[in-house]
Order: sequence, then C-alpha cells, then structure tokens
Amino acid sequence: MEIRELRAFTAVAEEGSLSSAARRLHLSQSALSQTIRSLERQLGVRLLDRHSTGVTVTEAGSILLRETRALLVQYDRALAAVSEQAAASPGTLRVGVPLELPGDLLPRALAEVSAAFPRTRVDISHASSAVQLAALQDGELDVALARECPTDPGYDAALAAEESLGVLPATAVASELRGSGGVQLHRLASLEWIGFARSEAPAWYDQVAATLRSHGIEVGGTAEHSGQGLIAEVKLAAVGTGKAFALAPPGWGIPLPASVTWCPLSGSPLIRRTWAVWTASSRRRDLAALVAALDRTR
Repeated sequence: MEIRELRAFTAVAEEGSLSSAARRLHLSQSALSQTIRSLERQLGVRLLDRHSTGVTVTEAGSILLRETRALLVQYDRALAAVSEQAAASPGTLRVGVPLELPGDLLPRALAEVSAAFPRTRVDISHASSAVQLAALQDGELDVALARECPTDPGYDAALAAEESLGVLPATAVASELRGSGGVQLHRLASLEWIGFARSEAPAWYDQVAATLRSHGIEVGGTAEHSGQGLIAEVKLAAVGTGKAFALAPPGWGIPLPASVTWCPLSGSPLIRRTWAVWTASSRRRDLAALVAALDRTR
C-alpha cells in the first residue's frame, strides 16, 4: 500500500462520497474509484459499501480508517521534522509551462516557494502539454503545467487555472458578430479557426473541436508545426484578414493590433483548464509548496 492510496481512502471515508472526495483531492472520480478498488484488491476485503447516495465504510474499512489516521499523523510528523533541513538544501525544481499561461499565476506562486525554500532554483521550460507530460515520464521535469490531466494513477494533479475563453475576430467584422451577451459561436461558422495542432494537447483539442463542430464551425486538420505552437503574431495576422478567428482568454497578455478585437463568447462554452501534474511518488517539499501556492493563486 502507498500513502497516497491511504489518503484517498481516508478522504472517501470522511466525505462519505466519491465525488466530494475527488474534489477534495483534485482527482477525477474515476481515478479515485480505481485507487479504492486497487486498495481493496491488495487487502482482499471490501472497504466501502456503495449506495446511490454515497458510500459507508464496512467493518474492515472502519479498522483501516482508524489505523490509517494514526499512520498519516506519524507520516506527516516525520515530514515536518525534516522540512527545515529540506528548505535549507539546494536543489533545482524543473517546471514545464505552456503558451498563454495566465500572466500572474506562476510569478506569485514562485514567490511563495522562494520564500519557503530560498535555496531552491527554479528552471522553467516552455513546451506543449504532450511534450511536458513525456518529459515528466522520462524524469526530465518535476512538474508540468499542462492542459491535459492524466488518468494514470502514477501521477497526481491539481487544477492550477481555469479560463473562460473569448474570441479574437477582425475589428472590421466584430460589430457584426457581437450581440448583447457577446459572440454566439454559430456566428463564427463562416470563419476559419486558427487553433493549435492536436498533437500538442489531444484531449483539449478534441474538446474544443467538438464544441466548435456542434455550433456549425468546420474544423479542418490543423497543420502540425514544430515547437510550442503558432506564435501570436501569426495568429493575429491571420485573424486580421477578416477570414479567421482565434480563441483567447480575457487577460491575454499579448498587445492586440487595431485590426483585431477581443470579444467574450456568449454563454462561456469553452473553459480552458491548466493542471499542475507531477509523479505520485515525488516527496519533494518545494514541489508541494508550489502546488499549494498555485491552488491559492487560483
């Protein structure tokens, strides 16, 4: 058994609900359910009774819960005992970052990490979600800020940012597209979506493409390109022709030329999420501090 499995079981037992425990742990409900089933298989007993209204612990589950709480207290005490030494030890925290990360998210979180772990050096690299997750798997990153949340139990994840995307049309056509509540997606059907290659973040791409198609917008095969994605200047130049549109959050940190305007999308149909992802076996205190700071920043 692993500590993360015991923490998962404790959260479910205390919350009385898989969905509530999943929110508490920043995990998907399916991943949490798999963890509990794995724990039951390892022990050879049923720990929870599932009901339509939630879950209750079995007799065996009650015994495990009592022992687990004591174990977690000891475990956390041990970590706390070495935290001062860990804070004083030098190290490099390797962080992957995607394009268009909210501008104030990482600096504020890193400031907290620097205050708590003054000898930790942060090494930031920009890459697509797919490249980041591959680097995480290969041990080349300590934490990935990705637009994909892995379901593999070998990874832990926490939501770092949520952004309601708007649209960037040409200024010349923006007034025709925009209504009182913003631009309705179907009004963009005559324009080409200037997006990103599916290989950069397959699950997120599929979500965006499905939403666009459901509103009558044709989504062609976005050309594969090297690097992190289309640079802002290329997107804006294509949009400025009046024949295309791009998606962007309201706080997009790129200055817009006069030929391009940002507009909200009516009903906020596209929410872009960025996840902090790290290996479940990691025991780094500075990484835990970064994740906690990202959660507070959000």
